[in-house]
Amino acid sequence: MRQLLELLGFLALVQGGAGLLHEFTDWHVGLVQRIGLLDGYEIYASVALIVLAFALFAAAESRSSG
Repeated sequence: MRQLLELLGFLALVQGGAGLLHEFTDWHVGLVQRIGLLDGYEIYASVALIVLAFALFAAAESRSSG
């Protein structure tokens, strides 16, 4: 379970960072800008993904490995 939380946290961190990178540099990376529902809210969604990533990392850290 711990590895799953870490993997999900890593994916959320990468997608959040890629979304911010897209917004500030206009590189076409990440999935956040491709979701039509989030038009105009891409920065907020990217920041939310980064916060979610840190929450998942904290949850993974609190889980005992055995």
